[in-house]
Amino acid sequence: MKLLRFLLFPFAVLYDAITRIRNWFFNIGILKSTSFDIPVIAVGNLSVGGTGKSPQIEYLIRLLKDDYKIAVLSRGYKRKTEGFQLVNDTHTAEDVGDEPLQFYKKFKKDITVAVDADRTNGIQQLLQNDIPPQVVLLDDAYQHRKVTASSYILLTKYNDLYVDDFVLPTGNLRESRRGAKRASVIVVTKCPEDLSKAAQEKIVRKINPKSCQKVFFTTIAYDEDLKGTEELAISDLKDKEVLLVTGIANPIPLLNFLKEKKVGFKHLNFPDHHNFTQQDISTIKKSFEELPSEQKIILTTEKDYMRLEGKIDGLNYISIKSKFLSEDEIFDSLVLEEIRRVKTK
Repeated sequence: MKLLRFLLFPFAVLYDAITRIRNWFFNIGILKSTSFDIPVIAVGNLSVGGTGKSPQIEYLIRLLKDDYKIAVLSRGYKRKTEGFQLVNDTHTAEDVGDEPLQFYKKFKKDITVAVDADRTNGIQQLLQNDIPPQVVLLDDAYQHRKVTASSYILLTKYNDLYVDDFVLPTGNLRESRRGAKRASVIVVTKCPEDLSKAAQEKIVRKINPKSCQKVFFTTIAYDEDLKGTEELAISDLKDKEVLLVTGIANPIPLLNFLKEKKVGFKHLNFPDHHNFTQQDISTIKKSFEELPSEQKIILTTEKDYMRLEGKIDGLNYISIKSKFLSEDEIFDSLVLEEIRRVKTK
């Protein structure tokens, strides 16, 4: 694979040139970018793969929902519908995507969730609602330059920093690392919970942020209580046979968490955002039936649950949250100050 990526280096140079020219055209106004009168916060990354965007969006929802009318707008990755869709109780993951459906089911009393590949149209549609949003959160929209967000939150994984990477197809970057200059703040995600201050400072020096940028560090916190069919705690799984089903970008942190909790499991691993076919469901059911104990359970992630619900009985899932290692109050203040700045313009 490394050799193949090296051989594809000329294409990476071409891709880099194209994305730089595109960004330059947006910067000088040749390509149109639309601004809005309300705060629009874009959460995204420079690299492909999971950097923890969903937990970060949910963190912002919890921070803002009591004071503002919030709308979350996503493209609805791998959905089978087109155009603008306002997520409602009748929708499935195939209609709107697993992550938007997750946001809706978890926070539907507090927020509006919509999907549209054209974020400009999506925001315009949201603003025409009977109760328009006061703040829009754009999920995975760092490269969507057709909207000029009021602030950008750039995520980068602890063990895969964008400064150590290269553009596609030689590396995993969607655009040059220079794109980080657009960020209001940079969040290093999926850090070890015991990451030292010295190690954090070393990473900050490596990232070398602009003077106006602040770097934060977060980790993934797993809920101790499962949700789904049964009321169980993680500790209850020690006495059960567990079939773990995942279709996420990187299941390794979850595997390590379960091992730390002394939970034994058999793992069925599917690609990220996988649309489970009937054959997949049959495979899962067969694997579950083959577990030797009568005390057994199917466990999945919250995102996968959105695609598996109704297809498999007895399904439980584990939720995650984004947890700041420190300075969460500073992060909150920066977000709230930016919202107030835009609203008072």
